[in-house]
Amino acid sequence: MSGVREWVESVRADKWGVLVDLLFAIVWVTMVDLLFRVIDGPTYAYWMLMLAGIVAYFGFFASLEAATSEKG
Repeated sequence: MSGVREWVESVRADKWGVLVDLLFAIVWVTMVDLLFRVIDGPTYAYWMLMLAGIVAYFGFFASLEAATSEKG
């Protein structure tokens, strides 16, 4: 049970980070799903774009961190 307790404590300590991560994932998956409902693209492209969300996530937050660290 200590694993669950540690997880809950870590989420409480970084609640905004977890919320932003969840929001990014929901928005990305929704955008990809809506796009492929409209264009009816191939399945492999759908999954490639879903996986590209991982790269987009790390790229976005790395650039955001770099921009805010340069600021001051």
